[in-house]
Amino acid sequence: MRLVFAGTPEVALPSLRALLDSPRHEVVGVVTRPDRPAGRGRQVRPSPVRELAGGHGIEVLTPVRAGDPDFLERLAEIAPDCCPVVAFGALLPAPALDIPKHGWVNLHFSLLPAYRGAAPVQRSVLAGDDVTGASVFQIELAMDSGPVYGVLTERIRPTDTSGDLLDRLATAGARLLVAVLDGIEDGTVEARPQPADGVSFAPKLTVDDVRVDWSVPAPAVDRLVRAATPAPGAWTTLRGRRVKLGPVRLGSASPADPLPPGRIAVPEPGSVLVGTGTVPVVLGEVRPEGRGAMPAADWIRGLRPGAGEAFA
Repeated sequence: MRLVFAGTPEVALPSLRALLDSPRHEVVGVVTRPDRPAGRGRQVRPSPVRELAGGHGIEVLTPVRAGDPDFLERLAEIAPDCCPVVAFGALLPAPALDIPKHGWVNLHFSLLPAYRGAAPVQRSVLAGDDVTGASVFQIELAMDSGPVYGVLTERIRPTDTSGDLLDRLATAGARLLVAVLDGIEDGTVEARPQPADGVSFAPKLTVDDVRVDWSVPAPAVDRLVRAATPAPGAWTTLRGRRVKLGPVRLGSASPADPLPPGRIAVPEPGSVLVGTGTVPVVLGEVRPEGRGAMPAADWIRGLRPGAGEAFA
């Protein structure tokens, strides 16, 4: 089939590469978000999808809105049979949905109808789920509600960050997407409506969402930090300045000598504990405001915390 691929961030690259390597399909165009500032220098950069497509000589469309008349006209001229989508980052209006013969087919990183929305992987890690997955479905006007062509499942490991889990889902999901497109071309797959039960939503995690509340149980702190890694990054404050946190480990404590929530302790060199609502957690990597990431043991040596010092 003639395909126009829609996607923007790095998580979309395994799918685009898989489609470029497919002997059955031809990627004749790519749709991605416009270039935007990125990184510490805030220099304007193309999206990862645009860079990959440009390296293969593929036409790239960067509409500000997917309903822009110039974009719709050019997409109609290209006349794709289907438009596969992975993390494009914009809603598609009806005129765009109507152009491809087989519509727009989206790879979404959850087992629909659970976790519709922008952050399914982060929300699944935050909730402490044991299993998640990916779904390929037909896009319709309502968000992530279309009929599903195929799914895969993936176990969430106890130490998984959102980044770890998303990397695995992106790789496995790319294979699923290609298989679904093969089946659409052959007429051997059928999209089935999503169940009415089990619908949940996964809004984007904001910076405010990922401030650590040290009064909650240690497993909840652990899940929050892993869910927010690598972005937007869980954080707390010390001496009025922000400190971002990498993944932590659950520690242990003597019932006779509990560590109050947020209290910092260094029981031995190389081990930095922080109290929670239950047992302490052991800090791993930290990123103090205005500085790069470093091991917590190195950070604490320079900090020289006073007795009773605590995160807020």
